[in-house]
Amino acid sequence: MREKITERFLKYVKFDTTANPKNSACPSSEGQRVFAQSLVEELKNLGLEDANLDENSYVMATLKGNVDDVDTIGFISHLDTAPDITGKNVNPRVIKNYDGKDIVLNEELNIVTYIKDYPELESLKGQDIIVTDGTTLLGADDKAGVTAIMSAVEYLVNHPEIKHGDIKIGFTPDEEVGRGADLFNIEKFGAKYAYTIDGGAEGELEYENFNAAGATIKIQGRNVHPGSAKDKMINALHIACEIADSFPKEERPETTEHYEGFYHLNDINGSVEEATMIYIIRDHDKVKFEARKQYMIDVIEKLNIKYDNRINLDLKDQYYNMKEKVEPVIFIVDIVKQSMEDLGIIPNIVPIRGGTDGARLSYEGLPCPNIFTGGINFHSKNECVSIDAMEKCTRLITKIAESYTKR
Repeated sequence: MREKITERFLKYVKFDTTANPKNSACPSSEGQRVFAQSLVEELKNLGLEDANLDENSYVMATLKGNVDDVDTIGFISHLDTAPDITGKNVNPRVIKNYDGKDIVLNEELNIVTYIKDYPELESLKGQDIIVTDGTTLLGADDKAGVTAIMSAVEYLVNHPEIKHGDIKIGFTPDEEVGRGADLFNIEKFGAKYAYTIDGGAEGELEYENFNAAGATIKIQGRNVHPGSAKDKMINALHIACEIADSFPKEERPETTEHYEGFYHLNDINGSVEEATMIYIIRDHDKVKFEARKQYMIDVIEKLNIKYDNRINLDLKDQYYNMKEKVEPVIFIVDIVKQSMEDLGIIPNIVPIRGGTDGARLSYEGLPCPNIFTGGINFHSKNECVSIDAMEKCTRLITKIAESYTKR
């Protein structure tokens, strides 16, 4: 199994599926469609005759069950990779029996993954891992998830003695730009419960995520020649700095962890004449989340009095904490936890400091916790994945499917 998983993953990361946030089409990049088409053909070759690709590159398929009266479950991963760094021309390298030390990704360019910067790497000592050459993403987020699902399907096809009900497979485009669940047809998918295979280190199991909002702040300044600017110039950039300074420094991503929420200035650009700021607001607690949004509204209202309504705030909710929808069916989490323990995997139930397709899908009627893939350092050139953990994830998927027959 391990060799096949490695081969499959190395094949998948060669597809350039970088999402394009500036393109409103779905998928936002043609590489996602190409990858989706390849997966449909692979699923059909495995015997999943209904494998299909819709006009927006959502892949769905059914592995027929071999027992009756079992809840239909689904496993979901996403096709795209983050636009933070290119996913084109990925040149992966397998490191056997990793020694737990600094990893030279690219000697010529002096690109190194240092343990002091990424201490979680030490937990992978003795495992076989895959890294980049330091110039691209690896794409483990979420091609490690796709690999695990596809490998589990193949294993179940080749081992009909393992009992399971109908299993639905789903691959979504554009998750990395927040649109993965936008056009996901839950009714067509046909599962009662599902799991996204989109987590990080081995053992991660998540059914809580941030409540999320996005804010665009546009500032209209007034530009005149600096030599005659007294009492005339209104510098939009200075107003932007004043806005940024209005939010607590201890409530930023770089100063928070666990259940602590934050305000994150994700982008700023402009000139004296006009400026734009992009913020995201995150909190696990719904009351605190609403308070954070109101705080931002109050900041802008106060500064608009000072600057004669030159600031426009567009604040929109993005997704909510899936905990509210999963807790009433918490047994779907308990099944995963028990399955991990049966396989010798130590469960690590943690809140997601972000979101997944599962958050949106849970609110739309498909309860959908999130499971590890074995990848770490996502969205960076220092990304890597453990082959050992991908194999465990693959076995976990098959174990979960089998466990539903015993409910």
